[in-house]
Parts: sequence; structure tokens; C-alpha cells
Amino acid sequence: MRGRPLAPNDIKSIRALRRTGHSLPEIRKIVGRGSSTVYKIIKDVVVVEPYASVLRKKQGGSKLRSVNHWNQAAQDAQSRIGKISHRDRMLVLAALYWGEGNKTELNLINSDPELVRVFITCLRDIGIKSENLRVSLRLYEDIPRGKASLFWSNIVSVPVSRFGRIDVLKGNKKGKLEYGMCRVRVRRGGPYFKLIMSMIKSIKSEISPRSSMDRTAAS
Repeated sequence: MRGRPLAPNDIKSIRALRRTGHSLPEIRKIVGRGSSTVYKIIKDVVVVEPYASVLRKKQGGSKLRSVNHWNQAAQDAQSRIGKISHRDRMLVLAALYWGEGNKTELNLINSDPELVRVFITCLRDIGIKSENLRVSLRLYEDIPRGKASLFWSNIVSVPVSRFGRIDVLKGNKKGKLEYGMCRVRVRRGGPYFKLIMSMIKSIKSEISPRSSMDRTAAS
């Protein structure tokens, strides 16, 4: 059935499977269609007893498996990472800045508070003092300034009194950006910017596909 339009009988069969308590993965396997296609057909199907009870048990089992998988992943992550060293934090700083940082001066803007917190922590690890941090915010109209300022002050450990400008953008984004975006700049950050960009360059040369091929050719 995969690869061709669904015929009316195909749709009827999928809906019948759902009414009799089949889960989405089960229907996918039977009809050979993707999750989104099957979901569109079954989303409004009412499953009645006793099939509804059967379906709930399947869904509950699926959620339990997901929880178990997350717990196992957390254990695996802890065993793989272990204690994070200074070198590890330098790699985190370089990778984070490579993906999110400004490439002409040392500053970063992001809405993820934990990402900003890690960035600040790593900056302090390379010798940047709190008094050299310049923090500014970018908020939307529906985000209270005071609440957002206090939130980011706690994240970056910089008093609100030392915050710079707060830019207010038109629109409502509170659902997606509850506290807006925080920009962290470093005053007199030229040497540190060069250090971070050099670390990024070192990572590129060490693990990029080209460097791997070059080392292979040289050997």
C-alpha cells in the first residue's frame, strides 16, 4: 500500500482497525503507511468498550517503555560522561559558541536559560570576571520587564542594576519565549574571543572529515 494514494476501502479498513482497539504502531505495521498518514485518518475515530480498555492498556505500556528508555538513557549518559573536567568545559564552551555565538565579537544571545547559564560558567572558567559581563534583554510586548529581568539576573548572577538596554519587540511570544532572550557581551573580550575561536579552529582541524583523510593520506 506504501507509495500510492489511499483508496476509500483502505481508509475504511484503517478506521475499522482503530475502532477495534488497534494502536497507531499496530495499524502502521498492518497497512504499511507512515505515522502521520495513519494519524490523520484515526484521530477522530471513537473507540468503544471493550476495545477502548484494550487500547488504553497498550498506550499505558508504550508510555512506561518510554519512561524506562529515558531512565536507561540517563544512566548511560552519566556513565559515558562521568565527572566533567576543565578540559571538558572548554570543549563545551567552544562547541556552544560555534553553534550559537557571534562570530565577530564575544557575545551570545539565546532564550534557553540553561544554555546561557552554562555559557556564563564556562566564561568564568577562562578568567572572565562578572564585572566585565554586559547583559541586555530582548523581550516581546506581552513579557513583563521586571519579571524577565529578575529571572535572567538569577541565571547569569549579575544584578539587574547592571543590565543594559531592554529591547521590546512587537508581538506576543510569551507561550514560546516566556522570559524573552538574553544577550551576554564581554567588555574588553578580544583576547577571550580569539581564544574561543582558536579552540573552535582546533576542534575543526582535529575531528573534521578533511583532517581525518589528511592524516590517513599522510600515514
